Amino acid sequence: MWAPVAHRVLLELDGAAHPMRRDPDRPGWWLADAPADPDRSRYGFRLDDDPQLLPDPRSARQPDGPDGPSQLVDHRAFRWSDTPWQGRSLPGSVLYELHIGTFTPEGTFDAAAARLDHLVDLGVDLVELLPVCPFPGSHGWGYDGVSLWAVHEPYGGPEGLKRFVDAAHRRGLGVVLDVVHNHLGPSGNYLPRFGPYFTDRHHTPWGSAVNLDAPGSDEVRDYLVGSALSWLRDYRVDGLRLDAVHALVDTRAVHFLEQLSAAVESLAAGTGRPLFLIGESDLNDPRVITPREAGGLGLDAQWSDDLHHCLHAALTGEDQAYYGDFAVRPLTGLARTLTRGWYHDGRWCSFRGRTHGRPLDRQRTPAHRLLGYLQTHDQVGNRATGDRISAGLDPRLLAAGAALVLTGPFTPMLFMGEEWGAHTPWQFFTDHQDPALAEAVRTGRRREFAGHGWAPDDVPDPQALSTFLGSKLDWTEPHRKPHADLLAWYRTLLALRRAHPAFTDPRLAAVHAEADEEQRWLVLHRGGHRTAVNLGDEPRLVPLGAPARATLAAFPATVGAPDGASLLLPPRSTWIGRT
Repeated sequence: MWAPVAHRVLLELDGAAHPMRRDPDRPGWWLADAPADPDRSRYGFRLDDDPQLLPDPRSARQPDGPDGPSQLVDHRAFRWSDTPWQGRSLPGSVLYELHIGTFTPEGTFDAAAARLDHLVDLGVDLVELLPVCPFPGSHGWGYDGVSLWAVHEPYGGPEGLKRFVDAAHRRGLGVVLDVVHNHLGPSGNYLPRFGPYFTDRHHTPWGSAVNLDAPGSDEVRDYLVGSALSWLRDYRVDGLRLDAVHALVDTRAVHFLEQLSAAVESLAAGTGRPLFLIGESDLNDPRVITPREAGGLGLDAQWSDDLHHCLHAALTGEDQAYYGDFAVRPLTGLARTLTRGWYHDGRWCSFRGRTHGRPLDRQRTPAHRLLGYLQTHDQVGNRATGDRISAGLDPRLLAAGAALVLTGPFTPMLFMGEEWGAHTPWQFFTDHQDPALAEAVRTGRRREFAGHGWAPDDVPDPQALSTFLGSKLDWTEPHRKPHADLLAWYRTLLALRRAHPAFTDPRLAAVHAEADEEQRWLVLHRGGHRTAVNLGDEPRLVPLGAPARATLAAFPATVGAPDGASLLLPPRSTWIGRT
């Protein structure tokens, strides 16, 4: 146990007290020898004169929640399937983001595993789980986790996560886990009692920063790296999505992300499986996804909100807040982002009041290092009412947006239910047990949107059980129109990606796009393949650049064949073909 400021540490295991002694070889560490059941014993620590029993920061299980004692987990005891899993690499793959609590009515790992055949039939490759670390209460997004080595019990605990990963691997699906290193939740966080896990040298939107560069930061960094490796090793997940890496403030010569990247690369070599890291970053800084050998931070990919914002503005016409720049000339901006990687690559950003970003090297940066998407948990759930883009958009426009994501150059990612145009919202929901904290979250949420014209009663109460239950997917929708038609379209697009290597070509410099802002059409060129969309309300004659040889897919299905090197596209329609 690392507790550098404590004078006495007591291990309490299965009701028996065991005084700990200082480790002579590691300053700040304490040791004790005690008999324990490797898969059952419960334990905790008492520091100095504090009577509270504290859970282990490295606890693998919190059976009674974040405030209860820890329980040992013998990771060797789980019986994995005999079928060997060779891993799933990121390039060429399609991700599917889901939240365990709202993916199914039951909200458990086992229930989600029972729906994996739907994802296999859909044609995705990697399932990305929102965070699964323990947090107070039974339901929440997961970004308020406080035990970074453990698994939320209401989902199914450690065994449940392993069963889910095992079931996914048996079906040929890889698993990516969303992890949060930039902050811990406001309730149940006991790390500051043990040592300098946080520092006031830097501040983040969540308060004091995680200590990555102040005294004691060696141990804090090892704690976070150890947690990450545990998911990849003990739970056999294939990759990690790192939340808001721009909030990981680190002034040391070797950035924490470099250290983590090197550790994951070493583990991959030892396991013989491809393992990867995906960052969420709003910096638009190429260093994040540049290999360490070339002076970068070494992440394998990052989310690209610029593409989302361009698509959203082009499809919906929304121009508030950060959509402002993207809505000025949305199709032109969309063409720019599809070919350059980012919209803001050193350009003026009105939302920030400054220039933002830096250009990618299109010749050296593989396009698969950027993730592209039409929806995410953030872009849906952080809206006032959690309304999806499908709530009020013509399915033909949804189909166009899906086509640009799934035939575009980036690594595509879908948000659960997107594939059938789900009408259920995905709202911000919490289950804080502290009444004062619950009220603060409730009033803070409503105050946030009051400045944008929302009445308090129109913003769902995050603490209301109905907010959580209303965010669950309706699995009867995929069998009804218009949802069934959109689902068939997504399956067609994913099948095209598998059948035509042009749609997974990593060369960003080989991607070209043309758009007409007034006539509302855009053509995406990828080798000899074209994706043409007409987002307007009038038929448009769209130039393809070369005579078409074959139509691969169209939505609606009534879209006609091209006439030479041009195509008459009906209103709100999509055509994909070879030239």
